[in-house]
Amino acid sequence: MSERDRGVGARRAPRVLLAVCGGIAAYKACEVLRGLQKAGCEVRVTMTADAERFVGAATFEALSGAPVADSLYGHPETPIPHIELSEWADLALVVPATANVMAKMATGIADDCLTTTLLACHGSCPVLVAPSMNTRMWENPATQANVLTLLERGVRLVEPASGRLACGEVGAGKLADVEDIVSAALKLIGDMTRPKDLAGARLLVNAGPTHEAIDPVRYIANRSTGKMGFAIAAAALARGAEVWLVAGPVSLPTPFGARRLNVTSAEDMRGACLSLFGHVDAAICSAAVADYTPARPADHKLKKSREHLDAIELTETADILAELCAVKGDRVVAGFAAETDELLAHAREKLERKGADLIVANDVSRPESTFGADTNRVSLVSEAGTKQLETMPLPQVADAILDAVRDLLRERGRL
Repeated sequence: MSERDRGVGARRAPRVLLAVCGGIAAYKACEVLRGLQKAGCEVRVTMTADAERFVGAATFEALSGAPVADSLYGHPETPIPHIELSEWADLALVVPATANVMAKMATGIADDCLTTTLLACHGSCPVLVAPSMNTRMWENPATQANVLTLLERGVRLVEPASGRLACGEVGAGKLADVEDIVSAALKLIGDMTRPKDLAGARLLVNAGPTHEAIDPVRYIANRSTGKMGFAIAAAALARGAEVWLVAGPVSLPTPFGARRLNVTSAEDMRGACLSLFGHVDAAICSAAVADYTPARPADHKLKKSREHLDAIELTETADILAELCAVKGDRVVAGFAAETDELLAHAREKLERKGADLIVANDVSRPESTFGADTNRVSLVSEAGTKQLETMPLPQVADAILDAVRDLLRERGRL
């Protein structure tokens, strides 16, 4: 068994291969390298010839304390540097990822040391890319198709930011903040080292809002962003679970490894959840499903000039959480209670009325736990009692929820 197989960081520092491509943001790769080192990582660098036109190899050699791999030849320590580096690394991080290099990655072209090494990383270590380019280049359908191909193959992405670019234009394509890139890399490395205490468990997670059609262009919705549910799915995957993610209309990227099913309406979500529930051990219902839907949605866009919308007749939607609880057997079902007053009383009542095993209650009137926030402050309500958590980032909240679900699965003998 290799040293890496015993676990990243078990006896050594995490190893990051920094792949630097030829773009004006190449100088930012120096800051990324230093950020990784400050976090305790060992970093080696490979770079393209174009990258060296922006930042010389000597700079990266001085910062990393190791030779830069900018050619497949002339390495006295190994005749095959691309294989040695791909096997050495725990993570390959491409900063800045240019349109050209991502196109090569998507099509398997390996015509220099950097792209050959990235090709060899398949099956050896995960790859994370942080793109940087002109807005029109980023939005070009060819680039977007290449990005989609890479995502489908398991490459992770740090989305580019929007702002003023080096060319003077304003738009998407700016390299993400150094702190965000370093954080994404460290999270990916951390996920690799986490205990797989949910290995063998199959989870259904629903997330996001639903859109209830008034007519083909108008709908009723709520403020849910899906962030909490997606954080739960990502954490469950990192802990070894199989995850089916039923997502309402949100623009969040799919957590790597999740089986995602996109839905629009409450009825769509109900059908998806009921069809998948028979294949899982637990369901975590974090979606903010609409309680009401228009009784008779129009089949055409209503015109204000002749079809006044003075009132909308509504009908109740199906109660997905209650339906799952009614047929759960020894499976675990957790729901959410987003409240603005009498939080614990409403959560306890919901737990008993619907027959759930766990209710995650949060006060959405508070700025740290409202829709769209990157933190949450929740209470975990079950038959065993109530556990109040402090305000935490969403990934930590997700882990706390999964701890409770894990314990319930063990009690039921499903884990």
